[in-house]
Amino acid sequence: MSETHTGDWWYCLKHMRVEQGPGCPNRERMGPYETEATAARALAIAAERNEEWEAEDER
Repeated sequence: MSETHTGDWWYCLKHMRVEQGPGCPNRERMGPYETEATAARALAIAAERNEEWEAEDER
């Protein structure tokens, strides 16, 4: 039986790839994310949030 993992997907900034569960030290990773697909978008998500915060600061 396959084990379901939720909330343990990370994006490794050192290796520029998605990791599940234990991996590189957390200081080198973004996450955790609920899904692999969301972890794969970690850099895009961060960029979107930064744009939103900058827009709020301008108001």
